[in-house]
Amino acid sequence: MKRGAIMSDRAMNATSKPEPSTAGRDSDPGRDPGPRVLLVEDDGKIAQEVAEELESRGFRVSRAETGPDGLSAGISGLFDVMIVDRMLPEMDGLTLIESLRGRQVSTPVLVLSALSAVDDRVSGLKAGGDDYLTKPFAMEELAARIEALMRRPNNTRETMLHVGPLSMDLIERTVTRDGEPIDLLPREFRLLEYLMRRPNQVLTRTMLLEDVWNYRFIPQTNLVDVHIGKLRRKIDDPGAQPLIQSIRGTGFMLRVPE
Repeated sequence: MKRGAIMSDRAMNATSKPEPSTAGRDSDPGRDPGPRVLLVEDDGKIAQEVAEELESRGFRVSRAETGPDGLSAGISGLFDVMIVDRMLPEMDGLTLIESLRGRQVSTPVLVLSALSAVDDRVSGLKAGGDDYLTKPFAMEELAARIEALMRRPNNTRETMLHVGPLSMDLIERTVTRDGEPIDLLPREFRLLEYLMRRPNQVLTRTMLLEDVWNYRFIPQTNLVDVHIGKLRRKIDDPGAQPLIQSIRGTGFMLRVPE
């Protein structure tokens, strides 16, 4: 394994306010500082090895040891990419990522986990992770994955959704149809957002229960149908072209008018 400069004590011990280490910068003060990585990992040995590998490649690494500390650092906007262990003290890694995404933090996240089943990887990506790497792993592969995440386009944060006559402001949490405001409850807003991000796609009840209600098992319930009915009555006024359509035996679709 390639070795770089040993991670500084300041970076290794940082918790609630991680700070980037300065390894690799003193030799060329005129060089642009490297990309900033937040490593949220409670295992000191793994954190040390990851930091050495990344710092040898020009990254600046800071560490948080618990979920809440990682969340506090992540929402600061100081980092270019994050590495988050799935099993963390006080707050697990997936909850941390979901909290970041809920706060509109779009920093790329690589999830580390000893859980390697397909369902585990899928849950990591559904929580908002951009990539998933299982333990044990080769440091070279981790570094390559981080570099790949850094090469992805740095799109600006999406704040508005537009589907046909519907408009949704993700910051103000408002919805309009043809300019007329629609009053939605929080769950209805989340359900409509899910539909608007997937227009003209058939969405099953299972998908909606897993992704909107975060169910990890699928109960026998008409919960989705009840909420779709309420949302339809608010979105599709009498006489207006219906947007939310039922797909017999399958689920629902938000159909965009031609």
